[in-house]
Amino acid sequence: MWEWWRKNRAVLLGLFLLLAALLWYSVSLRQQRETNLFEALVLRVTAPAQSVLTSAINGVADVWGNYINLVDTVEENRLLMEANNVLKSELNRLRENSLENVRLRRLLEFKETQSVQTLPARVIAEDATSWFRTVVIDKGSADGVLEGMPVVVAEGVVGRVIRNSQHESRVLLVTDAASAVASLVQESRARGICRGQGSVLIFDFVLRKEKLVVGEPVITSGMGGVFPKGLLIGHIKTIDRMEFGLFQTIEVTPSVDFSRLEEVLVLLRQVEL
Repeated sequence: MWEWWRKNRAVLLGLFLLLAALLWYSVSLRQQRETNLFEALVLRVTAPAQSVLTSAINGVADVWGNYINLVDTVEENRLLMEANNVLKSELNRLRENSLENVRLRRLLEFKETQSVQTLPARVIAEDATSWFRTVVIDKGSADGVLEGMPVVVAEGVVGRVIRNSQHESRVLLVTDAASAVASLVQESRARGICRGQGSVLIFDFVLRKEKLVVGEPVITSGMGGVFPKGLLIGHIKTIDRMEFGLFQTIEVTPSVDFSRLEEVLVLLRQVEL
């Protein structure tokens, strides 16, 4: 202890004298009106140190204040981003509801033009393979859906029910190779059979003598006991009268976009077994 005091006594004595001088200066500052020589000396010695100390304190205060502001800004941004995500989600939901309302309104308008009872249904699944073109709807035998019933949308023919359970049914699309729909050209009344061929339909058994035009609508003829007469199937895409033979080769573009199929109508008409 004595050794430490002996080594540091000069520093401690200097600090003591400086503290005593500052105290005396503080007391005398209140009692004297004029600055004496000693006070001027103390002011000159301590002013730089006070300036440095003040700058350091202000710098620390600024850094702390900026840190607090940064923390507040980060938190505020986080809250704003969360609120923005909630609003985006709500906007998407409202937009989806609006689009659904448009589709349902078109189905309702189409439903009112039909003379038979209809049942709205949603598409809940589609065939994942390229071998078959079918979809599954959320209505079945408990809802009055029977095998063979036609399925349509406002744009035209979708297909027919080929399997059903109590609350689901499988619908064979008109574009499936196993599908065949008795058809006729709306303007010329030329008759034939529309068969599925992937993304298009082949209009078979149309006589070569029939004069058809690309773009003409093809509708159901009402023959065959499945689809009622007058439902739109599609429009003529290509015509090949060929040089020989009795029939023309005609491709028809379906009027329904099957990649965007969501809501459909089942025509609850009597099915002939």
